[in-house]
Amino acid sequence: MSKNYYDILGVSKTASVEEIKRAFRKLAHQHHPDKSNGDEAKFKEANEAYQVLGNSEKRKQYDQFGQTFDRAGGGSAGFGGATDFSGFADVFRSGNGGVNFGFDDLGDIVGDIFGFGGGRNQQSSRQARGRDMEIEMAIDFKEAIFGTEKEIELDKNVVCSKCKGNGAEPGAKIETCKTCNGKGQVTRIQRTILGSIQTAIVCPDCQGQGKVSSQKCDRCDGQGIVRDRVKIKFKIPAGIDNGQSIRLNGKGEETALGNRSGDLYITFRVREDKKFVRDGSNILTKEKVSFSQAALGDKIEVETVDGLVNLKIPAGSQNGKVFKLSNRGVLNPRAGSRGNHLVEIIVITPQKLTKKQKDLFEELRDLDKKKGWKFF
Repeated sequence: MSKNYYDILGVSKTASVEEIKRAFRKLAHQHHPDKSNGDEAKFKEANEAYQVLGNSEKRKQYDQFGQTFDRAGGGSAGFGGATDFSGFADVFRSGNGGVNFGFDDLGDIVGDIFGFGGGRNQQSSRQARGRDMEIEMAIDFKEAIFGTEKEIELDKNVVCSKCKGNGAEPGAKIETCKTCNGKGQVTRIQRTILGSIQTAIVCPDCQGQGKVSSQKCDRCDGQGIVRDRVKIKFKIPAGIDNGQSIRLNGKGEETALGNRSGDLYITFRVREDKKFVRDGSNILTKEKVSFSQAALGDKIEVETVDGLVNLKIPAGSQNGKVFKLSNRGVLNPRAGSRGNHLVEIIVITPQKLTKKQKDLFEELRDLDKKKGWKFF
């Protein structure tokens, strides 16, 4: 059955190039096999769709002939296997709205997923990179509004402090690895979507270094890494919203021998506040006022995230009227300014009246009837 590349990327047939790029970036990040919940099959499928829809000429042919357009158009490569990766890196090097997806080495992705090695030594491949980590954190409403600094403790792989990551007992003899003859790589036959391909992988015995020690480090058993509990300090940006995440570069799992550490992704759950409700960059509250305050006007104190401020209630204000306190809302990083605090007034009908209050209301009612005044 032919694939619908537009459905795979979740875009319409009229989508712009930028919309297609954004859709691919999102799916590639979501399904990247480096992530604990990644999906390699969906990652490949998204890339296959992008290779076609991201190229204007291929897209025209696809729209006309469908998935078999390469034969109709006289092409020779075929696009079912997504063999063309020329535009793969471009989509991640272009503007991404300030979000870094962690694909700093595109050769690592292509080489390790499709078995090509990316034209680089496999010592620096994705397998040698530390794993990313993902956690959730609950924060208070005002911490999300103004930002704050936090410290967390995590159990993760860190470089062994005794052998400094080389896996050798200090003072032990270092020799050439017999498994790879000092090359740091061994070959394997890998079955891929393109068929069987011979590739080079990191030597499992020397971890790509080409050398082994005569005695393993007794702290890490020669692995170069140990499991340890570490403290990490970081800043939460002002205006972070519920469900949003930040990325801490290099704060994920560490690897031995100085290879690049993984990243730490923190997703925030913002606790509800008893007083304030957030709506985008605005904050919403309700304030109760009496009949007389609404009819005659008054000044009331309103609690904001910045503290108490005075709000003028004009005479004749109606129930449900919304007043705006400018620049008292949530920081909008793109706009470089804060939103507003919107206050809805609720006119309260008194339930228990003193005799004097009752007499005054009756007098007002009789006067309304006499004058024939109507307020609606």
